[in-house]
Amino acid sequence: MPNVTRRRTGEMLRQLFEVLLPAPEGIQARDALAALEKRLTLSEYEQGDYASGGRRFEKIVRFATVDLVKAGWLLKEKGRWTVTDEGRKAHQSIVDPEAFYKEAVRLFHQWKSNQPDDIEIAGQEGEGDTPAKAATITLEEAEEQAWQEIDQYLRGINPFEYQEIVAALLRAMGYHISWIAPPGKDGGIDILAASDPLGTKSPRIKVQVKRQAQAVTVDGLRSFMALLGDGDVGIFVSVGGFTRDASGEARAQEKRKITLLDNEDLFDLWVKYHEKINDQDRRRLPLKPVHFLALET
Repeated sequence: MPNVTRRRTGEMLRQLFEVLLPAPEGIQARDALAALEKRLTLSEYEQGDYASGGRRFEKIVRFATVDLVKAGWLLKEKGRWTVTDEGRKAHQSIVDPEAFYKEAVRLFHQWKSNQPDDIEIAGQEGEGDTPAKAATITLEEAEEQAWQEIDQYLRGINPFEYQEIVAALLRAMGYHISWIAPPGKDGGIDILAASDPLGTKSPRIKVQVKRQAQAVTVDGLRSFMALLGDGDVGIFVSVGGFTRDASGEARAQEKRKITLLDNEDLFDLWVKYHEKINDQDRRRLPLKPVHFLALET
């Protein structure tokens, strides 16, 4: 990109990693970019806008991260950026900013050389405002905005509507709902389900749904597990997700079978089973697919 050297790009990327590394679960792109900007003194050019729209600073960083993704150093999912183990090692071992970016570009080209011959990737050494990268960034930004709106929607609906969405998903997955807790105290169980219509086959499925902003802690998880019998399977759904300790506790269970679902997990399953969800239930979480041009990068 004009007026932006490889060294400067490398400085931005290394500082971006400084923002992301303390958060192993990743950070939303918009938050990572805001934190990165506070760490840098932007030039007049970097502070400006492109004629086609969009701040130069953000576009410069986003375009450069395409190389990081193909290098295997950065993961992007639903607008969340996460440094991989390989990225962490690269950040530790390649201290020089220009060398850091050059190695990412080299790995980009290594990836490119393994792609089918019919895939054209424009640009030189992974840099520049190429059509392929432009399409990639447009798609990424659209996905980020879409997920933000979906997540806010799920966080904003009332607890009983969220509960109905969970029940609708279970029905689409082939389970039979025998009971959904009405408003009021539910004793910790919000949904009961089974694998057959009469509920005579094991296991019995007990679901707790927490529509709260805070992540569920180990204590909250243990309270739910105390409600599970030997023949039960537990599904814990939490809008705010789960603490790392709670997730570790669930994975370590040998006697209690329990699955944890956060908003992202719920959404992914909703998309996967969308065709099996009836029209009435689809209106509880209405989605509309949109097609974007996604050239290979």
